[in-house]
Amino acid sequence: MKIFKFGGASVKDAAGVRNVGEVLKHFALDDLLIVVSAMGKTTNALEEVVWAYVDGRDAVPKVDALAAFHFGILDEVAPEDGPSRVALEELFHSLRTLLKRPISLDVDHYYDQIVAFGELWSTTIVSAHLNASHITNQWVDARSIITTDERHRAANVKWDMLGYNCEKHLPSFAHGPVRIVTQGFIGRTEDGDTTTLGREGSDFSAAIFAYALDAESVTIWKDVPGMFNADPKRFPNTRLLEHISYKEAIELSYFGASVIHPRTLQPLQRKHIPLYVRSFIDLNAPGSTISEATDHDTLIPSYIVKPDQLLISITPRDLSFIVEENLSAIFNLFAKRNVRIDLMQNSAVAFTVVVDDNPRSRDLIEALRAEYEVRYNTACELLTVRHFDEATLTELLLGKEVLIEQRSRVTARFVTKPR
Repeated sequence: MKIFKFGGASVKDAAGVRNVGEVLKHFALDDLLIVVSAMGKTTNALEEVVWAYVDGRDAVPKVDALAAFHFGILDEVAPEDGPSRVALEELFHSLRTLLKRPISLDVDHYYDQIVAFGELWSTTIVSAHLNASHITNQWVDARSIITTDERHRAANVKWDMLGYNCEKHLPSFAHGPVRIVTQGFIGRTEDGDTTTLGREGSDFSAAIFAYALDAESVTIWKDVPGMFNADPKRFPNTRLLEHISYKEAIELSYFGASVIHPRTLQPLQRKHIPLYVRSFIDLNAPGSTISEATDHDTLIPSYIVKPDQLLISITPRDLSFIVEENLSAIFNLFAKRNVRIDLMQNSAVAFTVVVDDNPRSRDLIEALRAEYEVRYNTACELLTVRHFDEATLTELLLGKEVLIEQRSRVTARFVTKPR
């Protein structure tokens, strides 16, 4: 069994859906479980439906626009599939019915119920097109496989239930090739409430299925040739990372690279399942491989730039030492406001951190001022370079004022501002 994941960009329109079918024709003899995200910007549109609903505004026009968009694609890619049209109509009816109910639970609960429709719609359409193209497949509700706890918008998977759920709800693989089309991003509690898996949820879903089925591999299909050592939109001479290890990918993700989220890699690492990042535009492109092998990790420096950072310095009012008691109270304030620290440094009387500049961070500054002296710099950048050399650092820091520098044997980090 191979796990394929197609993101929203790959199914953003009828041409994209058709291209998924063309990709799959190159794997005619393989058992495939195909994880599909919501189409294009559907998740963003559904978030607007959520906010309209919880604010008491009319969300029907937004739903009508989404219906027109999805039925339009279905009519293009599977015009004669009556059962799929009925299934899509039932899904939109369910959403409209939900929006008529009075609000009685927390916002995150409704967020998950509403936003999950994006994946249900997209997989209904993709499955219909594949069948119309003689790529026989079975549509499976991912929520019947991925059981989670009750933590909405970032649910935790109940790993011990995966085996039983797969045996009960997935078709037999004895008479292949088997094609299963299912959703990324969504799960369900034991009580039947829909949940979502949080950031990079569809990639994580692919890894969950791979773990449960002892898959041969996971392939994430993107509109780029693979993973690069830096953002190609920002740096002109980027290089493809053809092979990196799980550990290296996790490190790059932690430092802010838009690669693969650590939650995706961890279950794959536990079962030694390789992850491929390939282009759905150019099947001949080499792509990137993430596996246990570490021998390529140090060959190419990777650099990540996080803009719009706040550099915050926190000092006790009585200039007492920053010790464990101070840090415990400070970390508690960060945790309560869900503010992630990207870099930290302390001296005898000051604790300095770098965080994203957003409303939560600004609120945190005001909360800290109740007990501490707080100073901060805005419009900072956080530069992280893995496997650095001095020539690369000199080039990257040209024209920048360095406010903080930290180095280890393999990683150099700098907080900078333009000169």
